[in-house]
Amino acid sequence: MALTGLVLIGFVFVHMAGNLQVLAGQAQINAYAHSLQSLPWFILWGSRLFLLASVVIHAWTAYSLIIENRKARPDKNEVEVTKRAGWTSLKMGLTGSILLAFIVFHLLHFTIRTIYPEYAEMTTTVGSTGDVEIHDAFSMILAGFKHDIISIFYVVAMFLLCRHLAHGFSSVFQSIGLRSEAWQGKLDLIASGYAWLIFAGFSIIPLSVLAQKHGLYEFYDPSFFASEASEKINTSNLLNNES
Repeated sequence: MALTGLVLIGFVFVHMAGNLQVLAGQAQINAYAHSLQSLPWFILWGSRLFLLASVVIHAWTAYSLIIENRKARPDKNEVEVTKRAGWTSLKMGLTGSILLAFIVFHLLHFTIRTIYPEYAEMTTTVGSTGDVEIHDAFSMILAGFKHDIISIFYVVAMFLLCRHLAHGFSSVFQSIGLRSEAWQGKLDLIASGYAWLIFAGFSIIPLSVLAQKHGLYEFYDPSFFASEASEKINTSNLLNNES
C-alpha cells in the first residue's frame, strides 16, 4: 500500500503542475495536452494502465486492511480508538471511497468525455505547430468549470484529497520504517503543507472560472465568457423592461 501511495502522491503533483498551465493561456495548455496525446501509444496507455492499476491496488489493499481491523477488534472501544486516531485517519476509508467515485467522474468528464460528448468536437489551431487542428483543452476546461455544481464538486473532492494526503503522506514513511519519534512532527508538517499545496493548485482553476463567470474577477480572455456576458445583459434588459 505504501508503494502505490507513493506513486499516487507523485502523480497528483505532476497532474496538478500540468493543469496549472491553464493559467498561462490557451496556447500553453493546448500544446501541453497535445504533447501528451501525441505520445507513442505504448507509453500513453502503459502509463494510464499503470496508474489505474495503482489506484485499484491501493483501494483494494485499503479495503482489505479495514476488514482485517474489524475482524481483529469486533468489540472495539470507540473512545479509545478516537483518542488514538484523528478524524482523518478514522475517515480514510470514507474519503478514499468518495475520491474513487470522483476519479471515475473526472475520467468520464474530461478524458473519455461521455458526460459532455461535445467536448470531443472542440478543436483549434491555437497551441498547434504548423496550423494543424488539435483538441482545444483550454476551451473544454473552461466550459466544464462554468457549471457551478461541477466546480463545487471538484473543490470539495480536492479538499477530501487534501485531508487524505495529509494522513497518507505521513503514513507512507511510517510504513517503510522512516518515521521516527524525532521526525514525526516534521513529517506531519511537510505532509500537511504538501496536501494544502495540492488542494490550492487543483482548486484555483474551477474557482477562477466561477469567479469570472459571475463577474468577480477576470482571469481569462473575456471572449471565452461572451455567452455568459450576453445572458447577463439580456436578463438585465428583461428586468428593466418588466419594471
